[in-house]
Amino acid sequence: MGKIIAKAVVKRKTGYLYYVDGKGNVCEAKMARGGKKKKKKAAKKPAKKKTAKKKKR
Repeated sequence: MGKIIAKAVVKRKTGYLYYVDGKGNVCEAKMARGGKKKKKKAAKKPAKKKTAKKKKR
């Protein structure tokens, strides 16, 4: 288990993950999810069926 060395060293941004790499550098990576909420997708409307036109006599 790791331990906290220093607090508030890096100004954090929403949607990013911060970690210490093998060389001891603090790295920033964009998270796959998180940060801003995504908009809902609009539901697809069912396709209208075409009706055959009757010929007038």
